[in-house]
Amino acid sequence: MIRKFLKNFYLVLILLFTYVPILVMVGLSFNSSKSRVNFTGLSLKWYRQMFADRNIVSALQNTISIALVSSIVAVIIGTMAAVAISNMSKKSRNIYMNITNIPMLNADVATGISLMLCFIAYGKILENINISFGLSWFTVLLAHITFNIPYVILSVLPKLKGSSRLEYEAARDLGATSSVAFFKVVLPEIMPGIISGFMLAVTMSLDDFIITHFTRGAGINTISTLVYAQVKRGLNPSLYALSSVMFLIVLIILVITNFVTNRKEDD
Repeated sequence: MIRKFLKNFYLVLILLFTYVPILVMVGLSFNSSKSRVNFTGLSLKWYRQMFADRNIVSALQNTISIALVSSIVAVIIGTMAAVAISNMSKKSRNIYMNITNIPMLNADVATGISLMLCFIAYGKILENINISFGLSWFTVLLAHITFNIPYVILSVLPKLKGSSRLEYEAARDLGATSSVAFFKVVLPEIMPGIISGFMLAVTMSLDDFIITHFTRGAGINTISTLVYAQVKRGLNPSLYALSSVMFLIVLIILVITNFVTNRKEDD
């Protein structure tokens, strides 16, 4: 009885530490004043100001566009890489899996600085042939694609291991080409892993700050870099409203995803 109580108490304590700060932030987004201590009344002023602030709107557009585009590209590349790795010999598979794990275990500072130096070096090479290339929205996109690919690979590989190769070979024996057999037989089986990899890539892209900070160009901001820039002179409560909206969107997506998944499992 006591052990069960302690387990439940520990779980409640973890949930409180996780979600109470978020609930406080949501409450502050409806506070009519800038005070973090005194609640002077309910107001949607900060939500209206959020949509009227060009810097916030621009940062939101950059964040969403980079997250979606980088995740889609990473899913395509990561899925192809996972299929290739699954068909390798055990020795080769171990080598490539170790290489895949490096970006995940490496410090974000090291990854960000190395990518920045890489982009600057490529920029100087391209300048010699009169092609302009500098730190910009595109370099941030390339950086996000780079660190998202390993997460997709590690999400898709377990589904490939669990899928039966006999169905693929049966489709090939019946006259289907390799591409048709893949899209009709293999892809539906690994789709849950692809969706998980996509969701994880979007989450990592939205959450990233350090790599974005080192690879962005002048005037290019995401939500994380905008918040960092405003911390020095005091956070605008409009950012509370923006964070609350993003939290609500993510919560809705998770509820819908879990609902759809549960319905498919029941069917």
